[in-house]
Amino acid sequence: MSDLACTLHGPLRLSVDALEPAAPQEGQVLLRLGAGGICGSDLHYYQHGRAGAFALRAPFVPGHEASGVVEALGPGAASLGLRPGQKVAINPAHPCGRCRACREGRSNLCEAMVFLGSAAIYPHLPGLFRERFVIGARQLTPVDEPDVSLGEIACAEPLSVGLHALRRAGAVLGQTVLVTGAGTIGCMAVIAARLAGAARVVVSDPSARALQMAASVGADQLLREPAELEAWQDRIDVAIEAAGHPAALAACLAMTRRGGRIVQVGTLPDELPFPANRVMARELDYLGAFRADLEFDWAVQAIRTRRADVRPLISAQLPLSRAQEAFELALDRGRSTKVQLVPG
Repeated sequence: MSDLACTLHGPLRLSVDALEPAAPQEGQVLLRLGAGGICGSDLHYYQHGRAGAFALRAPFVPGHEASGVVEALGPGAASLGLRPGQKVAINPAHPCGRCRACREGRSNLCEAMVFLGSAAIYPHLPGLFRERFVIGARQLTPVDEPDVSLGEIACAEPLSVGLHALRRAGAVLGQTVLVTGAGTIGCMAVIAARLAGAARVVVSDPSARALQMAASVGADQLLREPAELEAWQDRIDVAIEAAGHPAALAACLAMTRRGGRIVQVGTLPDELPFPANRVMARELDYLGAFRADLEFDWAVQAIRTRRADVRPLISAQLPLSRAQEAFELALDRGRSTKVQLVPG
């Protein structure tokens, strides 16, 4: 029986098609989609046909943050503790395990990374916005808690990005952390900062609704107007740039104290004037954070124990048959934070 899948063909060109799922082979599992979150990179593919350096070169099924329900096991998969009907978190990253980055314990920087739902590889590998799909059993983490929803489990990947950004920032115990941008990743960084013991979490965003979401997951101080930002100049120990906007980066550079740290997790424009002398004279540590590594397992554990409560961020769940509507809703920051696709 054919299943529905969301396919992108280019900027603002989306279709819902019928695809046949493959049978699981050795070490593989056939999953039914639980919930699949529409990420900022998915929206870039939808709007522009590219996300950063990765451009669509053929029709492409997006989606990399998802949960699933086990339908069938290929040979050898049962030995990993999986069984039909089980809820699972899906790690979209499949590093090679052999390159220098992998051997150094930084598999998110793998030189031969296979990342589901990314157009980095050609021919493109289909992502997870499909009703059923086959995936390697080792990329799955069972979640047996009955009260933890498939929508929550699908938030493990974006939470892992927030956790990785905070790990890159180093120790924040007792410190003041600024997060610029209160979208999904910004809010996940707020949760991560709280888990890491930050004394105060300050969030800036021009959207009142986005700031409300940040407050719902633990932000202490909400900054919307430029004058409010100025009051925090030189008072921030660690800044997390999660907006992907030049003005947000400028705020990080202005508000971080001498000797402080800035972590860029947002995707900024390639051609961007950068005040390098300010970094030099103030001895700021400027770091990048890309995807996640072992933080995915941390994220799953935090969600299943509800030490990280991601429920306030899930704005809507729409069936795959309404994928176009779901993408348009996800683009509207005044109405949504995390929009998820579900079967149907």
